[in-house]
Amino acid sequence: MKILVLSSLYPNDVARRHGIFIEHRVAHLRGPGDEVRVVAPVPWFPSANPAFGRYADFARAPHAAERRGVPVTYPRYPVVPKVGMTAAPWLMAAALYPHIKGLRRDFDFDAIDSYYLYPDGVAAGLLARWSDRPFLMSALGTDVSLIPQHRPERRMILNAVERAAAVTTVCGALRDELLALGAAADKVSVVEHGVDLELFSPPADRAALRAEMGLAGPAVLSVGHLIDRKGHDLAIRAVAELPGVTLMIAGDGPREGALRALVEELGVGERVRFLGHVDQQQLPGLYGAADIAVNCADREGIANVLLESLACGTPLVATPVWGSPEVVRVPEAGVLSADRSAGAIRDAIAALLAALPDRAATRAYGERYDWRETGRQHRALLAAAVG
Repeated sequence: MKILVLSSLYPNDVARRHGIFIEHRVAHLRGPGDEVRVVAPVPWFPSANPAFGRYADFARAPHAAERRGVPVTYPRYPVVPKVGMTAAPWLMAAALYPHIKGLRRDFDFDAIDSYYLYPDGVAAGLLARWSDRPFLMSALGTDVSLIPQHRPERRMILNAVERAAAVTTVCGALRDELLALGAAADKVSVVEHGVDLELFSPPADRAALRAEMGLAGPAVLSVGHLIDRKGHDLAIRAVAELPGVTLMIAGDGPREGALRALVEELGVGERVRFLGHVDQQQLPGLYGAADIAVNCADREGIANVLLESLACGTPLVATPVWGSPEVVRVPEAGVLSADRSAGAIRDAIAALLAALPDRAATRAYGERYDWRETGRQHRALLAAAVG
């Protein structure tokens, strides 16, 4: 097959924290003889001046690259902030059509494989219609849990789902919600994310690693962009009430100043470490050194941190939202907090520290999340669409 992947979340050299999980998924769906190309649209912005903050990143993004052996192009498309949400799929599709038409001269693709239902999936549906090709859509999280709360977007998503050859969700909770919105049950399949089991693996000498990092007592790790919905503030408040426990926060973002101020207010500066942005290659060492990884998010499909931590043998404390209960469902995986509050997260951390599972058992459980199986399931849906 010749597969054209469409995703505005695909990573590039500037947007480092974009959907690395999509890149992994795409890398593993290729079968023998298959050819894959990625179109990763980037919002148009006129200036790369750093004064414009994250908007300048759009201008600095490359126009083409090769990642993991897959050619990627980054065409620009117009975005009208806030007021243009309803028009976003049409603006994306109209901007991409000439680019995709040009690609077809030497890459006459068999199907469009899109990630994130809105605007990407809806735009993929338009492009597929104009190209007379089948298309798939994959739901990742807020494209089901948040965006369909707006009626125009919900209507467009459901229309695209109806016309798609197949739709995947990364967890059962997202599938259930999509069905509740009105999607047909025979159209939607759960295809869970995987994890790089070679990169994310237990450390060879955990004691030496912890000594190198200066960790003498219990350590908790919170990974993610420093934004409100990730709940790092809840992790800080929880650990503040657990004497002797160290919290490591891996990530950067706009809430760093507020989080640092909270640490000072609670008087736990000696027990909370801000590590800044951590490249994926360095994350396994942090997971391996930590006793627990905590995910305090308010909404997730299946968060990368859950699977990465398990693969490193580190059990989890997670809030009981969306796909997290589908991962943290056995003692080897860790525990769910009773709710999304600092007190409930504190209690869950304390309970898990008092009865930590065997790390080899945690790793063995994590091995079920294998990208190769994810790719096999996803490719089967593509093959059925093309067939």
